[in-house]
Amino acid sequence: MSEQVEFCKRCKNELNGNFCSNCGKPRSLKRIDGKYILSEIGSVLNFDKGILYTIRELLLRPGQNIQNFINEDRNRLVKPIIFIIICSLIYTIVQQLLHFEDAYVSYLGPSDSAATKIFGWIQRNYGYANILMAIFIAFWIRVFFRKHGYNLFEILILLCFVMGVGMLIYSIFGTLESFTNWRVLHIGGILGVTYAAWAIGRFFGKAQKVNYLKGFISYLLGMTTFNVLAIILGFLIDQIVK
Repeated sequence: MSEQVEFCKRCKNELNGNFCSNCGKPRSLKRIDGKYILSEIGSVLNFDKGILYTIRELLLRPGQNIQNFINEDRNRLVKPIIFIIICSLIYTIVQQLLHFEDAYVSYLGPSDSAATKIFGWIQRNYGYANILMAIFIAFWIRVFFRKHGYNLFEILILLCFVMGVGMLIYSIFGTLESFTNWRVLHIGGILGVTYAAWAIGRFFGKAQKVNYLKGFISYLLGMTTFNVLAIILGFLIDQIVK
């Protein structure tokens, strides 16, 4: 009696071993248990290709590593979308637990206005609002560095890495202020913006000092555009409601 032939569930190729010779999918998946969970956590945190390795490389050589990710090797660093989501989640959890007052984005207006409520949401969810802000910063980077030929999506990849590190810097200084009562949160804000300008400048060419200034201006203009549009949105909502 002949053995029953098995086929790959992904590509329908005939299986002759423990892995599909066509797509590489294993014949059967291991059962999820405690060892599997620890392995997954370790793969995210490890210094080989995990988030700690990614943070180290972005702190030491941001321009080179992000260029390599875009143009050559996309396996050495944590995927940019996952990276900024994890970093933003860390910031949000730390801020909610420690309740430090983040004044990176603020608005002084009538308490019952839509704009005030919008900025209240931004302050409570700054980690995720930062992702939206990246879109506007990317637009200005595209304007100032258009001769380099990077499209908007590639610039967004750059910002996912850069702003993810910024979120970690804010988290560290927020934690430090909460436990020591030292007023250092504003220093974290300055360092975060300085890192962003430095990393953007390194990405577009570390030899040209003007790139650091252009990176700084692009970052500030992106934040300003985001804030102005939030105010306009709030004003329009108030007009519609009235």
